[in-house]
Amino acid sequence: MVRIRPRQDAAVPGAAVPETAAPGAAASGTAVSVPSAATLVRLRRSRPALRVWALSWVWRPRMVLALSVTGLLVVALGLLTVSTGDYFIPLPDVFAALSGDSGDAGNRLVVMEFRLPRAVLGAAAGAALGISGAIVQSVARNPLASPDVLGITAGAGTVAVAAATGASGFGVLAGAIGTTAAAIAGGLGTGLAVYLLAWRRGIDGYRLILIGIAVTAFLHAVTDWLLARADLRNAAAAQSWLSGSLDGRDWSDAAVVAIGLSCCVALLFWHARSLGPMQLGDDCAVGVGVPLGRARALLLIIAVLLAGVAVAGVGPVPFVAFAAPQIAMRLCRAPVPPLVGSAATGALLLLGADWTARSLWERELPVGVITALLGGPLLVALVLRRNRRIGR
Repeated sequence: MVRIRPRQDAAVPGAAVPETAAPGAAASGTAVSVPSAATLVRLRRSRPALRVWALSWVWRPRMVLALSVTGLLVVALGLLTVSTGDYFIPLPDVFAALSGDSGDAGNRLVVMEFRLPRAVLGAAAGAALGISGAIVQSVARNPLASPDVLGITAGAGTVAVAAATGASGFGVLAGAIGTTAAAIAGGLGTGLAVYLLAWRRGIDGYRLILIGIAVTAFLHAVTDWLLARADLRNAAAAQSWLSGSLDGRDWSDAAVVAIGLSCCVALLFWHARSLGPMQLGDDCAVGVGVPLGRARALLLIIAVLLAGVAVAGVGPVPFVAFAAPQIAMRLCRAPVPPLVGSAATGALLLLGADWTARSLWERELPVGVITALLGGPLLVALVLRRNRRIGR
């Protein structure tokens, strides 16, 4: 049962407003009255609560509008991605191929086997990176934190490159568990290492970021060393994958990322409520009953799994996990990175970058090049804004 009802601190229309006499009114005999403090609190503008059985959310029309528009843009951009390319297919023919009513076998083959898996993979990987970035930034309470900065994507990429090039027995590992599982294991191992190195009777956001930057630099050096030692053919394939690309992906890649995203979202559904109290500080979170250490560890594990699944599908695409939560915050006017908004924005960014890389140049560029062009200036702008705020 879904109900929308006003919160208890909202004023009831038509109710009488209790008043208190102004100080000195009795002595002077003047009939002056002012609202009490409790009345002023009740009169303040309040949003209603949306309740579904035991669950409840605050109704925010701006956020609903932003999510609706972003979702429609993701669908429109996905259709545009399926329609455009070296072989242009008009949208009516795309709809006919999707519905199975297309009489052109060539159109159906291009849509269903080549372009639609690419669009689904891009949307799922972008959503996974957006949610992962939102979790990391919320836990660290720092807009500069993201799986890119903390070395999670670099760790997943390093292990995947080692598995692809067959370095030091990693080829046997990749054959046993698969490159996808190897990338996820690399992200988990890197996240655990960063967390343990940053732990000093708790987690400080700046210390977490500094250690993450150091670990990222070390992993990039290891990746370069692996590429230098690898066979030329394997090194070229690994280098292309490291730039982030959706080229040549099929339904198996899309299915892995979509299933991983669904499982992580199901886990996150039961732990996301801890993110709000964490924004108030460790003491306040503990005071309202949040098991801080366990909740923070579980949320970071979910973030690492999401980043690892995305990296296994499309490679270490930079800046999507960093930029999507910040853009979603500003679109929704939310005080913290919204999870659903970050997912939609991440999907929109990755699909838009893929379409731009395929359509605006004669030769297709890696999608990571486009996201880096977007995320680099955004990172500089956030750093400058934060320095200005600290300087005040």
